[in-house]
Amino acid sequence: MFRANLIPALVTVLALSGAAHAEEAPAHGIAMNGEPALPADFTHFPYANPQAPRGGAITYCVVGSFDNLNPFILKSMRTTARGVIDSIFGNLVFEPLMRRSDAEPFSLYGLLAESVEMDDERTYAEFHLDPDAKWSDGQPVRPEDVIFTYETFAEKGRPPYSDRMDRIEKIEKTGERSVRFTFNEEADREFPLIVALTPVVPAHAFDRETFDQATLEPVIGSGPYTIETVKPGERIVFQRNPDYWGEDVPSMRGFANYDRINIDYFLNGNAQFEAFKKGLCSAYAGAQYTGLEPSRIDRDFDFPAAAEGDVVVKSFETRIPPVVTGFVFNTRREKFADPTVRRALSMLYDFGWVNTNMFDGEYRRTLSFWQGSQLSALGNPANGLEKDLLEPYADKVLPAVMDGTYGKGADDAAGIDRDTMRQALAMLQEAGHRLEGGVLRNADGAPLSFEILIVSAEQERFAAVFQRTLGRLGIGVSLRMLDDSQIQQRKQTFDFDMIIAPVGFSGSLSPGIEQIGRWGSSSADAEGSFNLAGVADPAVDAMIKAMLNAGDEETYIAAVRALDRLLISGAYMVPMQHYTDKWIAYWNYLEHPETAPNNGYDLFAWWRKPE
Repeated sequence: MFRANLIPALVTVLALSGAAHAEEAPAHGIAMNGEPALPADFTHFPYANPQAPRGGAITYCVVGSFDNLNPFILKSMRTTARGVIDSIFGNLVFEPLMRRSDAEPFSLYGLLAESVEMDDERTYAEFHLDPDAKWSDGQPVRPEDVIFTYETFAEKGRPPYSDRMDRIEKIEKTGERSVRFTFNEEADREFPLIVALTPVVPAHAFDRETFDQATLEPVIGSGPYTIETVKPGERIVFQRNPDYWGEDVPSMRGFANYDRINIDYFLNGNAQFEAFKKGLCSAYAGAQYTGLEPSRIDRDFDFPAAAEGDVVVKSFETRIPPVVTGFVFNTRREKFADPTVRRALSMLYDFGWVNTNMFDGEYRRTLSFWQGSQLSALGNPANGLEKDLLEPYADKVLPAVMDGTYGKGADDAAGIDRDTMRQALAMLQEAGHRLEGGVLRNADGAPLSFEILIVSAEQERFAAVFQRTLGRLGIGVSLRMLDDSQIQQRKQTFDFDMIIAPVGFSGSLSPGIEQIGRWGSSSADAEGSFNLAGVADPAVDAMIKAMLNAGDEETYIAAVRALDRLLISGAYMVPMQHYTDKWIAYWNYLEHPETAPNNGYDLFAWWRKPE
């Protein structure tokens, strides 16, 4: 029998509107905007099948390597084995206090904590742990574990975990199963949700003194799986914990349906795809599982298993902004410090040629960081709230971006014409460059040249197109292929001119504190941060702060749009293209729920058909 969450919803956690309730009482969920969609007695997330059969095994295949099982330390960046905590395959080992529903913009429901209470101003959050919550070794999850987690992350962890104590005045045990966070003046209205989403580690299973050292010893968590087999750089195997405590927690019902999860590593995308074709991998959605290129499906999936229906190729509708991937400028380098230079170079990515010759015209140009949603600046003239927010920084927003006309007709571009080339050259000349003997030089006579780091043949194709167009203006561009570990080290220390990278791992209808790590001044020089571009702009910081402290939905939308306008105008990266749906291929022994989450599909909710 499953256990429904019967905590009385006497008070729904406060919405951004700041509406006060009669009294403070434990609530089953938190919503960033408005109220949680699911009632206190909900039985499962809408995109999970609570009757999904359990059993069998699945094998995921990834590109790269690993030499560590602790995902919370600086040395873990891109070298931790997949699955320990994983946005694609699921958090198999470690769990947070509350779990996010991907059917809503930003709502959390109980997991390790069965309920939470907060005041109107969100100056504190008190979490009440589920009495059944326990670690995989059978010991109970205690408030002391939560406190240990935060203190250890602050001392030994990596960003963003290491920064969270900066917004916490104190953490205290308030009962046998209760822990209370009191926030300081640096916290914002989103921060209680970030606390609730932070994975918790067991105090008895980790030594704080050695926490920052990489390990290949299986780690202990509270999740549905334990680590069974570790072959460094080759394979990691997760086995279902038969005594998993959260089997009947509503937010987990219908998830974690396999008895065994294998994750195999390959040196490159070609080897990975060949393994999938042979049936060694259960699913394939590109090297990084971000989705297949629809234009390549007919060509790549002409092998017998696909023709006979043993392999299914399917698209899922997404209802979130696309992941923004593109050429990231390292603005710490003098050559890219001037936004006029970055804007000029951004004009020279030949989307029209790429879309016609590589994607059969099926893609759209990415221009906004929240494209296709009400949060985007595209097609939306700035309203009064946005103008007020941007008034001190008006000179940093391009007029076309401000009035909503920026990017019109971009999807129909046929290629880079002469007018575009002349306009880009004029902007570069305005910034002090001159074209001499077919070489573009700065005021000191030094050629404008740079290197683009790439990690795959696919990235090389995009970079070569950009390289070719830039070469027409006398700009020297070289390409350097690195392996996964090399590129991660370069990213971690910001040792590059330009790199092809995504901004985040998925789009979001509720951007929040993660924007500090991507664009905030405090993260610009923090080793290991995701602020690859080195953005350090008071205007950007002000918009992020306004977004995080918005008291109502209208103000929140205005703040995100204002941030979008600054990021577009700042030209910190050259966004490439996106496809609105999400494609994946899988062997037909897999099945998925009929209802899909906002991001298209959730592999953690899939299952294997019974033999």
